[in-house]
Amino acid sequence: MQVTDIGNKEEGKIWHRKPAQNKCLFITVVRSGKQGKTVRFHHVTFDTTGESFLAGDHHGNIYVFDISRNRFRLVQKTGLACTALAFSLRRTTEFLVALADYSIKCFDKDTKQLVSWMRGHEGAVSSISVHGSGRYAITTSSDTAQLWDLDTFQRKRKLNIRQSVGIQKVFFLPLGNTILSCFSDDSIFAWESESLSCKYQLPVPEEGPRVHYKAFAVTRDGKNLAAGGRSNLLHLWCLDSRHLVRVLLMPAVVRTVRQLHFLPDSFDGGASQTLGVLSQDGVMRFVNIHTCKLLFHLGSNEQAITTATVSPNGRHVAAVMDDGSINVYSIHSLSQDLNKPPALRTTVVSCCEEGDSTSHLTVKVRSEVKQRPVKTSGRRPRAKAHRPPAVDSLTDDKENELPAGLNKKRLVALLQAFGEYPAKYRMFVWRSLLCLPENHGAYSSLTDKGLHGAYLSLHNKYPIKSHKLQRGLQRVLSALAHWAAIFGETEYLPLVAFPFVKLFQNNPLLCFEVVATVIVNWCQHWFEYFPNPPLNVLSMAENVLAHHDPELLQHLVERGITSQLYIWPLLETLFSEVLTRDEWLRLFDNVFSNHPGFLLMACVAYVTCCRAPLLLCTQKQDFEYFFHHRNNLDMGSLVQEAYRLTASTPAPIHPRGLLAAFSPLTRGQYPVFNHYPEVVVQYHGRERERIRQQELEYLQERQAVSELRAECVRRQASEEAYYAQEELLRQAEEQRRNILAQEEEKLTQQRTRLGAMKREMKLKELHLTDASRRRFLTHQQELRASHLHKLDRDISRKMDLREQETAAAVQDLEIRQIELETQRKLLEQVSWGPPAASPPPCGRLQATEIPHGHTAWPHSVWAGSESYGAPCLGVLWFPQELLKEQVRVGRQVEEEVEVRMRRAERDEGDNRDLLQDAETNLQALEESLAEACQLGVDRDWEREVGHRMEGLAADGERKRERLAEVHTETLCQQHRLLNTVRDMHGWKWDEVMSARAQLQEEAQPSTSANTDPERPVTLRSPCPTRGLPLRPSAGASVPQPHANATATASPAGGGGGGGLCLNSPSPPGSTSTNFSLDRGRAHLDSGERQLMRDVRELRRKLASAQARGGRGGASDSAASSQAAWSPTPAPQ
Repeated sequence: MQVTDIGNKEEGKIWHRKPAQNKCLFITVVRSGKQGKTVRFHHVTFDTTGESFLAGDHHGNIYVFDISRNRFRLVQKTGLACTALAFSLRRTTEFLVALADYSIKCFDKDTKQLVSWMRGHEGAVSSISVHGSGRYAITTSSDTAQLWDLDTFQRKRKLNIRQSVGIQKVFFLPLGNTILSCFSDDSIFAWESESLSCKYQLPVPEEGPRVHYKAFAVTRDGKNLAAGGRSNLLHLWCLDSRHLVRVLLMPAVVRTVRQLHFLPDSFDGGASQTLGVLSQDGVMRFVNIHTCKLLFHLGSNEQAITTATVSPNGRHVAAVMDDGSINVYSIHSLSQDLNKPPALRTTVVSCCEEGDSTSHLTVKVRSEVKQRPVKTSGRRPRAKAHRPPAVDSLTDDKENELPAGLNKKRLVALLQAFGEYPAKYRMFVWRSLLCLPENHGAYSSLTDKGLHGAYLSLHNKYPIKSHKLQRGLQRVLSALAHWAAIFGETEYLPLVAFPFVKLFQNNPLLCFEVVATVIVNWCQHWFEYFPNPPLNVLSMAENVLAHHDPELLQHLVERGITSQLYIWPLLETLFSEVLTRDEWLRLFDNVFSNHPGFLLMACVAYVTCCRAPLLLCTQKQDFEYFFHHRNNLDMGSLVQEAYRLTASTPAPIHPRGLLAAFSPLTRGQYPVFNHYPEVVVQYHGRERERIRQQELEYLQERQAVSELRAECVRRQASEEAYYAQEELLRQAEEQRRNILAQEEEKLTQQRTRLGAMKREMKLKELHLTDASRRRFLTHQQELRASHLHKLDRDISRKMDLREQETAAAVQDLEIRQIELETQRKLLEQVSWGPPAASPPPCGRLQATEIPHGHTAWPHSVWAGSESYGAPCLGVLWFPQELLKEQVRVGRQVEEEVEVRMRRAERDEGDNRDLLQDAETNLQALEESLAEACQLGVDRDWEREVGHRMEGLAADGERKRERLAEVHTETLCQQHRLLNTVRDMHGWKWDEVMSARAQLQEEAQPSTSANTDPERPVTLRSPCPTRGLPLRPSAGASVPQPHANATATASPAGGGGGGGLCLNSPSPPGSTSTNFSLDRGRAHLDSGERQLMRDVRELRRKLASAQARGGRGGASDSAASSQAAWSPTPAPQ
């Protein structure tokens, strides 16, 4: 076995030499603190892998031990002792710790950081159960259970119960969402973890002894539940059928079950078959629940296990021992031991009697195997020098049979051979010799009454360093006092009970029953002379001493030493003052194995063994000191002398004849103890109560007097403090008045300086405001000037463009006027030429007369023109009135153009006036805005002066924001003004274009005259490509050689190329008459088209005037015509 002392190290190796595979005890871990004291571990828990576990000591240190890596590490120092641990969270590096301050903390073992801190319990948390998913956890205390969400670390639900019913444990079932809650009345409820609705309740067994459930265990498949408590019975429940399927009866040594753990197996499919049972004696027994065989056990009476846990993989068991160390056991090694050949005896499985109502479920597990306790040392035990004598077991009497299969005669023979019982089994032998009933219910009824009034102040009379030992002694004495009234008045009872309390401090029930058994049997007749010492018992011892050593007795009598000085000190302390622990245990091994009179023989033997020093003592103080302190004495000699006295004392004076034989305590209820003078006890009780009342009254009076004295002192001190405080207040008042006068003077000066500073700041602010206003106005003027300059440039540019377009249009008109003048001259030349008497040789011109309103331009050809090689020029007749009308219409057009130009200039002047008015209004608006801004600044200043001087920066910021807003508004107004100017410019352009359209519409009738129905003939145009329609003479006709022929024009002629015919019917898009006004701008195309419409309108007007003038001279023109016309029907 290896022992590792981690001490104050924060990390290191668990073992330095790898343990052997066949060793059951893997490693022992201890922690030594300062001055060599051992720091006790309290709790251990494995993680989900089963290869590492957490351990917490009572100093609040949390260690993680990794078995697979052979490393340990200190992960947290909480400063408080832990009460529960959990290491199976969803985040594998986190763990939960329940501390002594009723809080639960979550830490990270890698970063050592606190993850969360959960509060809500009002008592110590006894257990922590984590859901299989690691998301939820249930913490259980004696009064409540709480469900926590480990993602948010918030409490979801709280289980509240009545005060009369306590909670034993609340935990999750594996492989499911079910919560089991177990209460102190043995009721078990199952809850749905999501909705927390009750699913079912297990029936409480009504027949048979009550188990008082304390420990619970569930198999890995969640189908079976094992429950145990303050009994040697174990209940096995089937959670599927919700019935009690089996009751296991553990050996008689098991009286209380502390913990239950199922041992996992890789091949059982989660239905674990091995159950580990940790009982009150510190031994953990592993039992097969199906065969009811005791497989093996861990721990012993000397190395008791306090708490244990099994790894999830079933490989290791970590146990916290009674001395505070941690033992790690290998389950594999224990299983190998089980596979060895069977030992001397086997386990016997038997049923209970048929009279029991649960006999069909109860099976008894009786350990008759020669159990091999776990080896705790590699050394072989030394061989004893003596061997017990052979005793024939077949001749044992019935009366020598003891519980748990022991025999008193054999034990006595063993005691005589070795002089004492084995220390490892001493407590077990004593319980068997004393036949302790272990009445849990009766003892609980005594302890439920609380501490007895006689022992409330026990610590004042008997101070003990160990608080645990002090409380245990108080509980045992109080239980004895509640059992019998005499024990509340017996002053030496703490001396009698103290050695047993110290010996059985971990089991108060056994301690109480041992003390009660000693009082009933070995303290017989002690209380008959209460409150005096038992003179009758002392006389028995004195008679024995007188018989065996009269010389010593005579010496004691001569010195005036009675049995109350040399026998009674040994009896009232049960030798605890004069013997060491080992000597005392050896003595009481013999006392409990013999008749109750053996104790008196031991007292006489002690006196006779100390004969030599007693004969030398002459003073009473020496005798008192001798019998209250330890002396050099051989324990073996004392025991042998006691046995010699027992064997050689005659029957008349032998205590065996005066004292009754051993009588154990009764089972179920303790016997009535009334071997004492009740009147005296009652009198003592009344006197004690009276004295207690007097003490209370005295304490009350003394408290009242002390309170009056304290009140007087307090009042005197308060008066002195009052006068002192008044003087201090007066001085402070004078000092404050002086300080106030100085402060007022300083305040006046500061106000003066502040007023001057305010005025200066006001002036500076005004200057700054005025400068900013001027800068703003200057900036606005510059912006307006720049915008106006830009607008002027745009207006001038557009006016230049308009003048250029107007000049181009005038040039076009002049060109047309020149063209018309050229045509006019050409016509005059033609009209003034010699008249033709006969048709020209080149042929005749055909004309088509279209009746009533429709005129179709005739296609004229000259017959026989091919023979001449070129077409002949036709003779046109142009009257003088038509030329005059043309001149008049041209003048009207020019006048109208001039009128419209003047109107456009007047409109432009009006627009300029409107623009100037808009600029004037904008300037007035800007000035108003500036004034408003100034007023706003003034108001802001007046308001800001009332506040603090620190607001100047904020005020300036607001001013700058205001200026920015005004600047933005000004820009918006300027944009609106620019848009207005653009709109007005477009409006003027639209006016010009509309004027041009109107001129074109007025000129349109002149072109429509070419299609007048009253026009009978069409003359050939002198132009190379066009012909002008002339008014024909009446009755003239020209034959049409070809009806659909096209008239052609000769390239020769006097009026030649480049001329324009005013009566040409060509479309507006013709290249000979289409004048382009485009100057690189798209909007001039529409003007060009409008101007062409104006020209066509003028042509129409000229044609209509020409038609009206030709009606009167038709006959004259017909006589001089050179061609004959023949009417033809209008084409359909």
